[in-house]
Amino acid sequence: MKVKMSEKLAIPEGITCTVHNKVLTFKKGDKTIIRNVDLPRVNIIVSGNDLVLASHKGSRKEHNLINSYLAHIKNAFSGLHKDFRYVLEAVNVHFPMTMKLEKNNLLINNFLGEKKPRIALIHPNVKAEIKGQQIILTSFDKDAAGETVSCIERATKVRKKDRRVFQDGIYLVERPGRA
Repeated sequence: MKVKMSEKLAIPEGITCTVHNKVLTFKKGDKTIIRNVDLPRVNIIVSGNDLVLASHKGSRKEHNLINSYLAHIKNAFSGLHKDFRYVLEAVNVHFPMTMKLEKNNLLINNFLGEKKPRIALIHPNVKAEIKGQQIILTSFDKDAAGETVSCIERATKVRKKDRRVFQDGIYLVERPGRA
């Protein structure tokens, strides 16, 4: 059944929020998060200190989309206040691998004895730090940090071997709590 629905979210103090052509921009100090919100039949309005997502003829599908985008917006607000922190750990059974940061890439040398280094992309707005066998990623953008984690895990995926025997890789150990 098509009904009129709207969800209102208060914008926290110190954060400026603008909407232009279905592009949301959140700013606090020098931190900026830009989200493309291209939802058909859903309008996004900034009115005073509130952010309103509304649909005039919405069904269950629009209701679910509105709630999921509200969760993304809450993550953006909490990221602008406090950085998200992911911890990954390198596990090597057969060959000792070494990791090195180079510009916006993570180079993984000697993975399973390979001569060619494996490369993982570190997305913009993500700070990476290597402490021994741990990689610590911090970012105010939760999506960029999560993408970086998946790029690193994918770079060390073991192919064409028995994963029960070859357990080498870089794995996610700690992630931020729910917003």
